[in-house]
Amino acid sequence: MLYLVAVSLLWAFSFGLIKVGLTDLDANAVATVRLTLALLVFLPFFRPRTIPRPAAFTFIAIGAIQFGLMYALYITAFHYLMAYEVVMFTIFTPIYVVLFDGALAGKLNRRAVAATGLALVGAGILKWRGGLSDGGLIGFFLMQGSNLCFAVGQIAYQRYRQQWPRAIDAKLFAWLYIGAVLAAGSVSLAITDWSTFHPAINQWGALVYLGVIASGVGFFGWNLGVTKVNAATVAVFNNLKIPLAVAVALLVFGEKADLSRLSVSLACMAVALYLAQKRP
Repeated sequence: MLYLVAVSLLWAFSFGLIKVGLTDLDANAVATVRLTLALLVFLPFFRPRTIPRPAAFTFIAIGAIQFGLMYALYITAFHYLMAYEVVMFTIFTPIYVVLFDGALAGKLNRRAVAATGLALVGAGILKWRGGLSDGGLIGFFLMQGSNLCFAVGQIAYQRYRQQWPRAIDAKLFAWLYIGAVLAAGSVSLAITDWSTFHPAINQWGALVYLGVIASGVGFFGWNLGVTKVNAATVAVFNNLKIPLAVAVALLVFGEKADLSRLSVSLACMAVALYLAQKRP
């Protein structure tokens, strides 16, 4: 669980960095560059012959869904939604985590459903606002597709990883990023005008940080943490990063926040995490 806490805090810092440094760059290009840099981090550990080819293709597919396709849908949603609406609609990810895990297991865990409900309420207290911008319904469904991709990828990696107990995650993860770059790169080649992509020096610094640390180390640490906890805990942590991001924005970036809402949100998350971790 410490992996998930550490990555949640890491991503909380990333929100502020993206907001102040990369908003004028093409989003699809940013996603492709981030994932390519993340792939480069794990190429030194890449050992193509350590697993059979069918397994390699499975990990490529997981990466393409969890990271590549997720980013493509997420970024497209910004054409239809305000930034706060995008963040608001990410709170449904825990539902997909629990439903997909339940579908694979053949039954729903009631405690997991209760924990997920509390995590949804806890995040909603902070982020939910009434009304939608023009094209909001399209954006909503794009975000749910993005949430579903991220949820499916997490549980798929958690379960399929168990079939390779002797494998080292760092050696496996290059396969995931190969899939992610192929998926995000394909979308970018079709949409992005790369001739206009000219980041400034400080923006390259932000891209390197986001690609190497937030995406590379972050996604690796997240999926590693996912393999060490149950699906209910994974579901809760998908929303726990939201109040943590608000707390970091308040304490580090000097932004304003409703302390009463933040307190209630964190309390809901704490109870949800207790339910998720409690053994029957």
